[in-house]
Amino acid sequence: MSMQPTQIDPELQALFDQILADWRVRRADGEHATDLDRELWQTLSNAGITSLLSGGHGAGWLEASALLRTTASHAAPVPLAEHDALAGWLLARAGLPMDENPRTAAVLDSAGGASRVPWASQVDSIVVAWRGPEGTELVADVPRAQFRIEQGRDIAGQPRDAIRIDVDGLAGTAVPDGSIDQLALRGSLARCAQSIGAMERALELSIEHAGARHQFGRPIAAFQAVQQLIARSTGEAALARAAVEAAVLSASDGSVTERWVGAARSVVGHAASQVVRDTHQVLGALGTTLEHELREHTRPLLAWQQEFGSLSSWDERLAQMLVDSGETVWDTIVPVVR
Repeated sequence: MSMQPTQIDPELQALFDQILADWRVRRADGEHATDLDRELWQTLSNAGITSLLSGGHGAGWLEASALLRTTASHAAPVPLAEHDALAGWLLARAGLPMDENPRTAAVLDSAGGASRVPWASQVDSIVVAWRGPEGTELVADVPRAQFRIEQGRDIAGQPRDAIRIDVDGLAGTAVPDGSIDQLALRGSLARCAQSIGAMERALELSIEHAGARHQFGRPIAAFQAVQQLIARSTGEAALARAAVEAAVLSASDGSVTERWVGAARSVVGHAASQVVRDTHQVLGALGTTLEHELREHTRPLLAWQQEFGSLSSWDERLAQMLVDSGETVWDTIVPVVR
């Protein structure tokens, strides 16, 4: 079996880094906006990277996950995961056209509603999926203005809105069975990639602070207790990144599987809790202030663990998969490269 590449083109990663770093510098000092940044979106669109998965560029999850990780590490308020990995994928499955206007995606219930939809009140269109007669799965690309929207926010201040529409009035296009379930797995993998970016940036901030902050005549990084906090979270973040990279590599053919996403979601979720506790402990009260960057990463990190299935639900699913497989834990969750 041929080995898949494990790293993206360095020039492409450099492009991601440059665009996001330039955007971060342009922000006003202390500004932390959670509303969609249209100017940044246009810059990313002009660079041709808002639709890496769905735009026919020959890119895949390896490139898309790197971009999601980079945007999260800069706390950039743009719906890349929703637009590309979810909405764009659904439209491609339905054979419907896609443009660069920002979109999100939602699965409607039988009454035509959905709750906690990311960015619904701020994007141009919402790609909705629902189950029609006899379980048929349908998709439609609907302008935002056609929905009744109740705006909301998650614990990080990110838009999470309730939407409702008359399903009977929608002209849906049928998509293959299983598309709705696959959508949830794609969303889970996207959140994993974003979580890695947030975790790694939180760790960078704690390391910088520990080296710069002095107590009793020496940097607090010299104290064993601080070293233990940073070392523990660094190990957790490294383990989480390995799990996510394994899930990304398993999706090289475009299909995201429950087995790999389940392992990634479980590892990332437990690591996220540890990293948030440890990094805030290193920074103390400073890390909770509005002026400090740390909260821009730790709050979304916690919020993302409750989307597309909670940590406890993924732990249960992973345990059940292990029981049903009859395999050892090692064979179930550790990738074998041949």
